[in-house]
Amino acid sequence: MSSPRSRQAGMVLVTALLMLIVVTILAVAMFRSFGLDEKIAGNLREKTRALNAAETAEQYAEYWLGAGNGSATSAPITCSTLVPASAPQICTNPLVTPAALPWLVGANPVGVTYLPQAPTPANPTVPTPMNVTTTIGPGSYYATPAFYITFIGASPGGLGKIYQIDAQGFGSSPDTVAVVESTYIVQTGVKDLGSNQ
Repeated sequence: MSSPRSRQAGMVLVTALLMLIVVTILAVAMFRSFGLDEKIAGNLREKTRALNAAETAEQYAEYWLGAGNGSATSAPITCSTLVPASAPQICTNPLVTPAALPWLVGANPVGVTYLPQAPTPANPTVPTPMNVTTTIGPGSYYATPAFYITFIGASPGGLGKIYQIDAQGFGSSPDTVAVVESTYIVQTGVKDLGSNQ
């Protein structure tokens, strides 16, 4: 005849094994969650870096146009090449699909590449240049930011010109890219200060 004590010994083992399985499943789920959180944070960081690079290129294009470069000295042309920021161009041919990269006219890449200038003793507030490389690593960008300026036409009233600016920026991989677009109006006019009599 078996005692009640010996019949319960197997039940404790089964219960302990079930508890161990539940704890193991919870631990694995927790580790997977931490890994997913890290991936989300990394993707968000790269998305922000790409967006900041694109916005920097766009702001430079707006600055360049606002400095009077949208005048007759920089007449719009049919763009068909990729040029550096030292010689920006205003294009008459709009980008067909700005979100499709690289920007191409025919089989040629087009646009204006832009890297922020390095700080100098005379101007220490200029941001440091971006580390652009095709070797993916911390602090690197996959490609140089670029912009494309399209001349749209005269502004209402004929006092200025309207431009469309498309800009692109990458994070550290070709899969992390941002494209931004703005419409920019450069107006000229005369302000009557009146007479102070």
